[in-house]
Amino acid sequence: MKFKDMPYKRIDFEAAKQELSGIREDFLAAGSAKEQFDVHKRYYALIGRVRTQSTLAEIRHSIDTSDQFYEEEKSFYDREMPAFSNQIVEYQKGLYASPYRAELEKIIGGPAFKNMELAAKAVNEAVIPLMQEENALVTEYEKLLASAKIDWEGETLNLSMMTPYLNHKDRTVRRSAAAKVNAFYESISEKLDELYDKLVKNRTEQAHKLGFETYTELGYCRMNRNSYGREDVERFRDQIKKEWVPFAEEMWENRRKRLGLEKLYHMDEGLSFPEGSPKPVGTPEEILKSGQKMYEELSPETREFFDFMMENDLFDVFARPNKQVGGYMTYLHDYHAPFIFANFNGTAGDVDVVTHECGHAFQGYLSGKDEILEHSDITMETAETHSMSMEFFTNPWMEWFFGDRAKDFLKSQLEDAVVFIPYGSMVDEFQHIVYDNPNLTPKERKEAWKALERVYKPHLQYEEESSFYAEGGFWQRQHHIYSFPFYYIDYVIAQTDAFQYKIRMQKDYHEAWESYLGFCRESASDFFTNMLQHAGLKSPFEAGTIKEIADGLREIYAKMDEQEEK
Repeated sequence: MKFKDMPYKRIDFEAAKQELSGIREDFLAAGSAKEQFDVHKRYYALIGRVRTQSTLAEIRHSIDTSDQFYEEEKSFYDREMPAFSNQIVEYQKGLYASPYRAELEKIIGGPAFKNMELAAKAVNEAVIPLMQEENALVTEYEKLLASAKIDWEGETLNLSMMTPYLNHKDRTVRRSAAAKVNAFYESISEKLDELYDKLVKNRTEQAHKLGFETYTELGYCRMNRNSYGREDVERFRDQIKKEWVPFAEEMWENRRKRLGLEKLYHMDEGLSFPEGSPKPVGTPEEILKSGQKMYEELSPETREFFDFMMENDLFDVFARPNKQVGGYMTYLHDYHAPFIFANFNGTAGDVDVVTHECGHAFQGYLSGKDEILEHSDITMETAETHSMSMEFFTNPWMEWFFGDRAKDFLKSQLEDAVVFIPYGSMVDEFQHIVYDNPNLTPKERKEAWKALERVYKPHLQYEEESSFYAEGGFWQRQHHIYSFPFYYIDYVIAQTDAFQYKIRMQKDYHEAWESYLGFCRESASDFFTNMLQHAGLKSPFEAGTIKEIADGLREIYAKMDEQEEK
């Protein structure tokens, strides 16, 4: 069914709660694992319906944040979903304590039961009002960024639409664009501080009511960190500081020299070549068509997936005023349909949508054929491994998108991925500092960010030391920090997995693809760390892994330089 034809009907949560109560009673009364699983299928149908309708409302709100109807619907789910989520946890407690658990675990999988354990720790009735308030604050933040109306040469642009000018080959244009964006953030700086302060205190209060010392512990539960913990992440970040930051600094220095700049300021970081960063050729519609042809050639599975997406209009990728910034992939359960949201802006990021977001969507399409709903509840580092790896698997087709600048794109893609690792690690460490010290003032939070910049990005310089970013505010544009606490190190972990595939496909593309396909199909049927082993990937938490990956990428990068010289 085409997206526009999918009917929306607000969920009657009172009826849904009664239905779930009935399912719970029947589940507890069932006399065998088979009978319990048959009842559990009714739970799948109910949850699928609730997720589908709430997701439809969320998508349509993000497509046009000025649409009053869907703004009200989004607010409705922000209010009602926490209480329903708590009831889901109550149902899952019965499943978790089932006398037939061993048999059910063989069907549903061990990760599902571990996730139930984490969920039981992460919510109860006492925190529902706080969760509702948290949802409202997050929505207010996202709407605040979406409200940007920047006057640029007679046009009114949002933040996404400013990206081409922020990365323009003319430094004067970059400087002017940066000043405009800086002025917007300055105009909302007090509100940004206020919203984040409220979110930190709200989340900390939730943690205390649930018996945690800090929100950090609660945040790990809510992120379903079911196979690694804080100490693993800290060891991982230590490897990044020691082994990866010097590698990333090599990339930044190469870029500075290539651009012919005496100093590489922050406003220059988005430019990869003096003639301008590679841009996709063709119209947005042609980019999607090229994507369809690419996935047709990549594999039978990807051909089937992308045809389905195109036939059912499951892309909304064109930038418009009042459209939410950023991009995402989500899933409409009742239609077994992934949906991709983005803001095309004429940059290489448009192609990332057809690779990164389609990596998410492809895996979602595959897992949609699995009747076990819990198998689709993948943890985020797993999900991001799907997407970031797909970016590299599509490399052989980049001439279709970038023409004679395909090699430039591939070089900048690798550089950008390498330099992302320290930034993503910095975002994660910053959040640990904030939630371990919830009473920091807005100024102290910004000072903490500036200190981390010196560790993870020692080259970083701002041309105007009095700018919003230079004063330590850059993190406030990273919506994950506001909207999805502790969801960012997942990107970093996943990027190390994707790099391993990048290295493997240089040796045997088919073998690497088959491993990736198997990893996608496993979905959440096993723990992340186990699935890495099945796929032949090394754990990023293991000592020496980061250095080994960096060494492998240095070889690939050196070959790119050799090809340029020829």
